[in-house]
This record gives sequence, structure tokens and C-alpha cells, in this order.
Amino acid sequence: MTRILAFDYGASSGRAMLAQLKDGAITMEEIHRFANEPVQVNGTLYWDVLRLFWEMKEGIRKAALAGGFDYLGIDTWGVDFGLIDREGRLLENPVHYRDARTDGVPEQFFARMGREALYGKTGIQLLNFNTVFQLFWLSQNRPELLERADKLLFIPDLFHFFLTGEKYNEYTIASTSALLNAATRGYDEAVLAAAGVSQRLFCPIVQPGRVIGSLSGEICAELGAPKAKVVAVGCHDTASAVVAVPAEEEGFIYISCGTWSLFGTELAEPVLTPQSCQMNMTNEGGYGGTIRYLRNIMGLWLIQQAKRTFERRGEQVSYASLEQEALAAPAFRSFVDPDDDLFVKPGDMPARVQEFCRRTGQPVPESRGEIMRCIYESLAFKYRYVLESLVQATGRDYRAIHMVGGGTKDGFLCQLTANSCGLPVMAGPIEATVLGNIAVCLQAAGEVSGLGEMRRVIARSFPVRRFEPQDTALWDASYSRFCSYVKTK
Repeated sequence: MTRILAFDYGASSGRAMLAQLKDGAITMEEIHRFANEPVQVNGTLYWDVLRLFWEMKEGIRKAALAGGFDYLGIDTWGVDFGLIDREGRLLENPVHYRDARTDGVPEQFFARMGREALYGKTGIQLLNFNTVFQLFWLSQNRPELLERADKLLFIPDLFHFFLTGEKYNEYTIASTSALLNAATRGYDEAVLAAAGVSQRLFCPIVQPGRVIGSLSGEICAELGAPKAKVVAVGCHDTASAVVAVPAEEEGFIYISCGTWSLFGTELAEPVLTPQSCQMNMTNEGGYGGTIRYLRNIMGLWLIQQAKRTFERRGEQVSYASLEQEALAAPAFRSFVDPDDDLFVKPGDMPARVQEFCRRTGQPVPESRGEIMRCIYESLAFKYRYVLESLVQATGRDYRAIHMVGGGTKDGFLCQLTANSCGLPVMAGPIEATVLGNIAVCLQAAGEVSGLGEMRRVIARSFPVRRFEPQDTALWDASYSRFCSYVKTK
């Protein structure tokens, strides 16, 4: 029986899961979990990528002791990258997408290639940390680093290289960069030229499901590991999460709910219209040549940062207790736009929520419960806002929302989403990202045949909860007030 070792790296933590397909269902066990904390050094925010690779090796070692594995898959967040030289040495730690170096950079880039022209080629939601803007900053401020670099490897590509010595750019992760042409699905020469980078930096693009190599002899000897095959899964975590959406209908909508909330649908071709550009929707690559047509929403980041702030003050809180305090607080008093620039960087999120409300002339939430209620309701309303954009852009009606990922553990958020959007919410599986990773490894091993079977197997393996809309008239009455605080991007 094939055993899969799946690594899932999120923006705040990572884990290793051992899994197999047994009696038509996936069983899995978490064997290693670790924090993923960025490090601020001399004003720059870095990913501690060597520590993260050390944690990966710990997961491999533990998996080897637990009976071994045959295939290994990795998924991570998007846009960020490492640069290696001709000898395969990492030139420096990858910079975190929340670092301030790209503040104001998109406007400088647009002097070379306009916003609409960039979107028309790449179809990617324009965020100041897109890879294209990070590279443009380097070309203007540190050109010597780009000259020393031989290859650019996105974060999962970098881990693949550390494990196997092979250098590829996996399609779904590369598609987040705003460097790929959405029609040809290869690197766009005009975009690279505008960014000031050479085509030579980039590796061959491989599609999810391809075996790219095996664990190196050095890794196997160090960790007592088998010479397992390494699969390029849907290496962008959202691509893996969408694989795991247990939907039977075509044209479904989903929310992959974690630090970011990714609200979208699955299409065969990108949508590159001026309307889509104005809505700032994104066309990212998916498994099997599909397009993930979606919008990035700030998501649980606001809740995570609020909890971290309360804890740093010495307050004893949990996610469950914050949820209960929010539930007890008055409804529909104040709202924020979760995607406002005020909330991008790490820091005192409760104070920023209060600042937004003060700036927009709303009642300022004071208690923990009032602050959390404001965040929860604002997220649910932002989901509705993006749903309306999605309906307008695709011309489709949708019957339900499939909500997957860690956020589905939060029943309060699931219920508020149903209330706000006026649609049933099908919540689960919780472990969608790692399940999509595992499913693609099973496909590479020949144990499942394609995307439809992957989703049927996952639906059999893990329960889904249904939340019906409630109090929709109350939500309708407050929605226009929320919209008045949303900044169109």
C-alpha cells in the first residue's frame, strides 16, 4: 500500500502528515508540527527558510521511523522565492511578502507597463507583494544580487531542490507571480523586460502531478529515509485546497479559509476582461490545466493578529473564547474593510480596527468582544462583496458555498458567512490543503485516476457540515453601510 508524506507550510505554521488510501478512503496522521515565524533583521522581514527546511528533515526522519513512505509532496504560500547561484548556494534568506520594501513599488512599475496591460497579460490580482513587484524592486535597488543569481526558485521549488537537486518551477506556484502569460501559461517576455529581469533566471515549468525526482542519497543517509519519489503537487497551497473541495457540481464556488481567504470558482480558461481587472480578480493556475478564478481576502489574519496582541498584553485568550465574546457582543455596530492597507503588516490589530472605525466616523469598538464582532462581521460581508463580483464576472448563479480549510473549525464564521451571502455553506474538510497534496501524490502513484475521483475519495473520507442562512433581512439592511467603507482596488 502506497504511503504518502505530505508537507503543508502555511504563513504561520507547518506540518507533516503520513497518509494512505485504504478501503477507498484516505487515512492520515500528523507526525510533525512546527511554527513558521518570520524574522526581522535590520529593517527587513525574512522567512527563516533554513529552519523551515530543518523542520522538513525532522518530518522525514519521523516518517522514516514510522514505517517509511513512497511519495513526498510539498505545498506552501505563494509569490515569495529564493535565489541560488551557479553552485546551487542560496544567496540569502527569502524576503517575506509582508515586508515593506514593495510599498509604493506597483506605481513605479506602472510607469513602464500600465496596470491594465499587466493584468491583460497575466490576469493576476494586483497586490504590492506580487513577485513581479518584488523583482522590479531588486532590479532597481539590488541589481548585483540578480546578476549573481543563476535561478529563481519559488518556496516549494526551493525545498524540492534541497531534497533532490532538481530545479523546476511548478505551474500553480509560478502562476501567483504575475510573471506568467495567462493564455500561453509560460513566462511573459514583455513582463520580464518591464520588471528588469532576465528569462535565464527561470526554470522549466512543470504541471502538478509530475514526479520531479527522488530524495538524494545525502538526505537518505542523513535521515535514514527511503529513496522516495518527490511529486510536484499543486504546490501553491490554495491549488491543493481547491483539489480537495468535495463538490459534485461543476462551476462551484469555494472559500479556502486560513490566514488568507481565497474566494473563487474553477474555470477552464482565464477571464481577462477590463471588468475583471477593475474588480481585481485573479486567474491562478490549478490542477489539470484549470484556472482558479478568485479574489484574495485578508482572512483570518486579522483574528490571528488580534489574538496575538491580546496575549502579548498578558491576557488569557483562545480562539474559542474570542469567538464566544464576539457572539455576545452587539451586532452590526461597526465594520472594517479587511483588505485595507492598514491591516497588512503584523502588529496591534485591535488598535488598527479602532483606528479604522474612528477614521470612518463609526462607533469605536472598545471591548475584546466588540472588536472581534467587528472583524467577524466584516469578513462575512467581504465574502458577500466578492461573491457579487464573481457572479457579475462569470454570469453564473451559485447554489452553495464550499468552505474548506482551518477556518471551518470556526462555526461562528461559517454561520455568519451563510447569513451574509444568503447561501448554504458546506464546511469541510478542515485539512483541505494537505488532502489536496496527498490526492495528487496518490494520482502520481496510480491509486486514483483524476480530479473527479480525488474529490469523491475526499468526500467519502471526511465529514462536511451544512450551515443554512439565518436572519438574512438584518444582514441585507447593513450591507450597504459596509460597502461604503470598502476601498475599490
